[in-house]
Amino acid sequence: MDRVQGLLDFLKNSPTAFHAVENLRTMLEGAGYAPLNEGESWRVEPGRGYYVTRNRSSIIAFRLPEGSVDHFQIVASHSDSPCFKLKPTAEHDANGYAVLNVEKYGGMIMSSWFDRPLSIAGRAIVETGDGLETRLVYLDRDLAMIPSMPIHFNRDVNDGVKLNPQVDMLPVYGAEGADYLKMVAETLGIPKESIVGFDLFLVNRDAPRLWGAEGEFIASPRLDDLECAYASAKALIGAKPTGHVDVLCVFDNEEVGSGTKQGADSTFLAEVLRRVAVATGAGGQAFEAALARSMMLSADNAHAVHPNHPEKYDADNRVRMNGGVVVKFNANQKYTSDGVSQAVFEAICRESGVPVQRFANRSDIPGGSTLGNIANAHVSMITVDIGLAQLAMHSANECAGTRDISAMIDAMRAFHEAEIDIVRDGLIRLGRRNSN
Repeated sequence: MDRVQGLLDFLKNSPTAFHAVENLRTMLEGAGYAPLNEGESWRVEPGRGYYVTRNRSSIIAFRLPEGSVDHFQIVASHSDSPCFKLKPTAEHDANGYAVLNVEKYGGMIMSSWFDRPLSIAGRAIVETGDGLETRLVYLDRDLAMIPSMPIHFNRDVNDGVKLNPQVDMLPVYGAEGADYLKMVAETLGIPKESIVGFDLFLVNRDAPRLWGAEGEFIASPRLDDLECAYASAKALIGAKPTGHVDVLCVFDNEEVGSGTKQGADSTFLAEVLRRVAVATGAGGQAFEAALARSMMLSADNAHAVHPNHPEKYDADNRVRMNGGVVVKFNANQKYTSDGVSQAVFEAICRESGVPVQRFANRSDIPGGSTLGNIANAHVSMITVDIGLAQLAMHSANECAGTRDISAMIDAMRAFHEAEIDIVRDGLIRLGRRNSN
């Protein structure tokens, strides 16, 4: 239950990707990981851990072995979730109310955002005597709501209604004349005029909670994919030292295609791994050889079978909440898992007593994709797509199993502690490093 409570606290305190990365940074620093700056040369020491952020919404951490860099074992997830983002000019008055002008970020279930307590969070760019400074902000109170139309004026509401994000999804946050940017400035303790830029989001205020007959389920915003991000940090911090480089990578912007400087389709991971190799004295073809011997877990949550609509799921490849870690498959490589990466990962889980499930979509219902295959285009290595089963994916409030978070932490920790020896193409040996 300590792990479950830790996850609930992390979810509550991570309303945006910026806050999630700040919380991950705090966890890592508490475990002795030192910060690095992309704009400076790196000096690193064997046996120590380091981290670097990009855009303050993506983070990569790594722990060096005592010896040379032989290969990398990487766990990747993402920090963002579908939501609404405030436009550059976001306020206007409408029929006596102050309304926020927002647009969709990612593919959310829009109807799930109606009639909930909402607020504003993100980052503000503040003009100071030292330059332009980024500050995180969260208006930590019930501030806004998107009111649904009463059934009296929308008789077809229960038959399915197409929602227009520019018309139906604008939140009310006060009486006419209210000023959200002034509220942001007051929260930061600065004049409104000091704010010269921002990236602000509408966030769901529902608190993470346990539910079910025996408290066996979690309900929370942003489970996809903060559950995996949190598990990856706990696993890296808790894993014993190894003979390879253990890496945590949490990208931003997966929900909108990853094509940003801080996304999986960027240079971030490749540049960090190369700089690690250079800083530890690897020369010649050593970096490319290390990549060829490396492996990645692409960790993003999976679809639990819906009890009311089992017909939407493949009858032989369904997964459920509290059933363990899910290995995800797709013949068209939307998920990167194949026979080799599956076999390696499942062997590690089997040795550690971690339950594993396998998921594939119905052949006539296309599924989603995730960051593994995108990152692989930049740093190619054996990769397996995994996740935890959940319901209501991309809803404002999602559902997962309480027992699964421990399964994922244990699986990721076992992956870090395993010594995966890719001898050559077609031959892999597995071992476990003995360490105090």
